Amino acid sequence: MSLEALRQLLAAGVPAGQSDDDAVRRQWWAALATLQDDFLLPLPDLAGLWLAAPLPALYDPTLLQRLQGWVWAPTELDALLSPPMALLPAPDSPPRTAGDAGPHPAFARLPLQDADGTDPLLLVITPQLQVALAVSGSPGARRLLVRFEPDVLSEALSLVHDRLEHSDAQAADALRHRLQQLGSLHSDGSLGLRFWARLSERLAAMAPSVTLQPLLTAAAPMHPAGAAPAAELALLEAITHEVRTPLATIRTLIRSLLRRSDIPPLVRQRLEQIDGECSEQIDRFGLIFLAAELQRQPTSEPIGDTQALARTDLAQLLSQMEPLWQRQLSRRGLAFDLSLAEALPEVLSDPTRLETMLGGLIDRFSRNLPAGSRVQLSLVEAGPRLKLHLGCETPGPAGAALAEPHPAKALVGPVLSWNPTTGSLQLSRQATQQLFEQLGGRLTERHGSGLTVFFPIC
Repeated sequence: MSLEALRQLLAAGVPAGQSDDDAVRRQWWAALATLQDDFLLPLPDLAGLWLAAPLPALYDPTLLQRLQGWVWAPTELDALLSPPMALLPAPDSPPRTAGDAGPHPAFARLPLQDADGTDPLLLVITPQLQVALAVSGSPGARRLLVRFEPDVLSEALSLVHDRLEHSDAQAADALRHRLQQLGSLHSDGSLGLRFWARLSERLAAMAPSVTLQPLLTAAAPMHPAGAAPAAELALLEAITHEVRTPLATIRTLIRSLLRRSDIPPLVRQRLEQIDGECSEQIDRFGLIFLAAELQRQPTSEPIGDTQALARTDLAQLLSQMEPLWQRQLSRRGLAFDLSLAEALPEVLSDPTRLETMLGGLIDRFSRNLPAGSRVQLSLVEAGPRLKLHLGCETPGPAGAALAEPHPAKALVGPVLSWNPTTGSLQLSRQATQQLFEQLGGRLTERHGSGLTVFFPIC
């Protein structure tokens, strides 16, 4: 059984496509983002398995850590992906759950055969959600396939099992045990309708056609408060998406290589630096995407499916992030100091997004600092709020003096600002303030006194 036969099974009964390769790849990346962000990550006690070809299609670190996977990959990628079955858990080991998330993704490499083709393919099986995604079709007639039907997925898993029985009996045995450990599978009949609706929304928010480019300079409709034209924001969202997805794939491959024990120390160090840079830029462009999306919803409505604010231990969050921020800033020749008052109460916020937002704030604040500067972050109680202050010291002829980076001088719409002296592009003050408001915080920025964010105490 070839993987091409599996694609043909998924394509049965689906109308022929009319897309070119670029268009269908865009649909594929949008479908992956929709599946991960809107359907898999919100699942409670996430556990399950996935199978993909010719690369690990999933790229969210949380999913790669909590789900167990198999990847049919070309032999040319042996240097990047671990040897076949090297990372596969024993068949009788317990299934991974949300509490088992470790520092490395758990997936095994399987050999890709000539008859398998190179179009992307992904099967995800969890107790609450089962889905198959694939790209198929001849040039000019390409199409994205997304199947949720239990009978189709059951037959697809049977084909996969038959393939493994003939090529790798150990993998077939492990897959069978994993499926048994998941227990009964439940399928929501409305999944398909909700998925295609959300995917359509995501695709509609991407870059407009080149025929719409005059909207960026012509008299396009404006949002309230002087926001950018909708077409410009859509283009910005598309750019951030196109940057994040390949970076996430590069990071996945880098982390696969880091699991090898035969890597020279210098090579490992360089790979870790690449991994850090990829993570930093993924988070940075993720914030830009959220800021652009917020501009398209200029009212007080939350972004997307943002949950209600919850009790958050801000002091603990800062302590956990301190080593990461020290490493990031040290790559630019900057030092980092964290000062926390004792026995601080919890605040109301969204801890998941707050972690990324605080990292973006430090990046925005420190991007234009000269080497040798010391970034200082403090958290103290201030009446009914916690006061988070970000400042810095820069070396000078008379010793260290309080300073702050020069603000960007050019505004690129309401989302981005640009410093023409350094070429630095970052979130604008307005966008940063609005994002913090979504997280329960209030940002103030005064020249000469750094940045301050106030969070309400529970």
